Amino acid sequence: MAEAHQAVAFQFTVTPDGVDFRLSREALKHIYLSGINSWKKRLIRIKNGILRGVYPGSPTSWLVVVMATVGSSYCNVDISMGLVSRIQKCIPHGCSPYQTPQTKALLGMAIFSTGVWATGIFFFRQTLKLLLSYHGWMFEMHGQTSRVTRIWAYLESVKPLLGDEEYYRMETLAKEFQNKTAPRLQKYLVLKSWWATNYVSDWWEEYVYLRGRGPLTVNSNYYVTDLVLLRPTEVQAARLGNVVHAMILYRRKLDREEIKPVMALGIVPMCSYQMERMFNTTRIPGKETDLLQHLGDSRHVAVYHKGRFFKVWLYEGSQLLKPRDLEMQFQRILDDPSPPQPGEEKLAALTAGGRVEWAEARQAFFSHGKNKAALDAIERAAFFVALDEESHCYDPEDEASFSLYGKALLHGNCCNRWFDKSFTVISFKNGQMGLNAEHAWADAPIIGHLWEFVLATDTLYLGYTETGHCLGKANPTLTPPQRLQWNVPEQCRVAIERSYQVAKALADDVELYCFQFLPFGKGLIKKCRTSPDAFVQIALQLAHFRDRGKFCLTYEASMTRMFREGRTETVRSCTCESSAFVRAMVEGNHMKADLQDLFQKASKKHQNMYRLAMTGAGIDRHLFCLYLVSKYLGVTSPFLAEVLEEPWRLSTSQTAQFQIRMFDPEQYPSHLAAGGGFGPVADDGYGVSYMIAGENTIFFHVSSKFSSSETNAQRFGNHIRQALMDIADLFQVPEAAH
Repeated sequence: MAEAHQAVAFQFTVTPDGVDFRLSREALKHIYLSGINSWKKRLIRIKNGILRGVYPGSPTSWLVVVMATVGSSYCNVDISMGLVSRIQKCIPHGCSPYQTPQTKALLGMAIFSTGVWATGIFFFRQTLKLLLSYHGWMFEMHGQTSRVTRIWAYLESVKPLLGDEEYYRMETLAKEFQNKTAPRLQKYLVLKSWWATNYVSDWWEEYVYLRGRGPLTVNSNYYVTDLVLLRPTEVQAARLGNVVHAMILYRRKLDREEIKPVMALGIVPMCSYQMERMFNTTRIPGKETDLLQHLGDSRHVAVYHKGRFFKVWLYEGSQLLKPRDLEMQFQRILDDPSPPQPGEEKLAALTAGGRVEWAEARQAFFSHGKNKAALDAIERAAFFVALDEESHCYDPEDEASFSLYGKALLHGNCCNRWFDKSFTVISFKNGQMGLNAEHAWADAPIIGHLWEFVLATDTLYLGYTETGHCLGKANPTLTPPQRLQWNVPEQCRVAIERSYQVAKALADDVELYCFQFLPFGKGLIKKCRTSPDAFVQIALQLAHFRDRGKFCLTYEASMTRMFREGRTETVRSCTCESSAFVRAMVEGNHMKADLQDLFQKASKKHQNMYRLAMTGAGIDRHLFCLYLVSKYLGVTSPFLAEVLEEPWRLSTSQTAQFQIRMFDPEQYPSHLAAGGGFGPVADDGYGVSYMIAGENTIFFHVSSKFSSSETNAQRFGNHIRQALMDIADLFQVPEAAH
């Protein structure tokens, strides 16, 4: 999603100390640090495995092995083939518990059984690892994609965008890079792949996200919507009570490792590492780079309402507060008449402005005293909650309401969201909800997994009374929410106002057009014998050409979570095949059969590219890492420089849905969320997020900037509508008729 914004033309400074013809200490140092961080994570997983049970083993299976060994011994059958006797000889003499032969025999059998049990687990895990590493099931024919193949795949992806002379120049640069520079850079990446768990993800997190010095709002953070066709209650505090309770239930399941992994195409489990930092995580600003601070546990949430900050405990002793108790606590905040302290109302704008300015203000004004204590309460919270005074929702009779709802979630008023928290829960006055999520710690499907659980738990399992309140009886003796205390000097207020103005200028410049496409959805797209995602992506290409009269570099995010700690890869949706189809459609003088054939070729190309991206054979992450190594080595590569500076004028993302099956969507058709969205990636480009919501509808979130005379989100949205209809008409889908 919004990662494309940070991936364009990012810059950083590396001093290649000690560079010589063969070796760079700087490059090796960063590879070494990546490996150290990777091994720290492995040790933590080993510790968790011991404490929670080593998959696929369990205490019961260990006991079965021990009993089998002891039982065979009593039947005079030595299944250890003499190993138990050897173990007994190695047990030290003179220790009183080991005096009797029977005790030594039992101890020897226990040690042997434990060894057999652990060895079985090891071989089972290695076998499973080998099986899960096979991705050929996604292809009819699949082979390894070499560095050379990826370079030429890149050239193919830019061919529709370049004239003959420009393409020839880029081809020359690519050949030079392939023959001279690439082999040396690749050696460092191979070395890193041996040492680190994932050769991309840590660098991607640091350089694409944490080193970005621009504001998070609009540029990086994204939003997620609530159920749009159903509102369980209009009581603001009650809805929030159920939602917060459901979130902590999810966190408990996460801590106990009770959440099943998401399966790729229902076949292979995907890595769940990103979920580990979902809660208790904050992005800490720094002058050169930010830091993700993740705590082991947090027993409170931080709440913002009418310019004031509160701390709300989630537990009473060891017991999680029930929804009715949480409703009471949030209602106490809503009823609190106290005014904001001087400088408190817009304080959160510091997280919405530039990162350097926030880092300097944090160091100068929030590093000691009551300000530090209050800031700690926010940064150490499980997550952040914004109790808004406005009402927002999607009214199908008023299309503009959808866009206003999205804008409120994307940036609010620029000082009522804590953009540094892993996510902010946004509660509107009418009971409508939503999320604003920071992007560095994880990608959108992760937060989507949480949100699906929360919405299903809220509406189908927790429920409300007839008057719209949470079920149960509140405990009035609970300690009220704690008001956070601040001492904001005049200099700090100046910094706050400066950040606020920067963020407000960004927010005011965003044009967001959200709409529900009703003529058809996934069901009828399948009748066109193509994947729904390919159908929409080709429609976006047609819409963009009609809107701008030209093709552009197009970004679609694909998950790479079939690899450990994998995040995303880019699918370059503007292909030679899709551009050929678009040109034929625009020319308007081709036979329908020819257009269908061109569409099928474009669709098959897109589906194959998506599979390649998912299985680690994409282009962009590999080139990104080669570029980083070149910077560490002090090597200049005109080819890589041009690749990394290309603007993504059309950034797209499909929102995942139904990752967890907590209810039957056919039985509950109104339990439908509308996905989410993000800000425009390029100043003169579009951001498009879409959710193919079941069989009969698609939601779109289109963003652009008012300051660009070349773009208009609503105009592009209308082109998307028409493109979808025109492609459906090619296949004579009757339900898609105008």
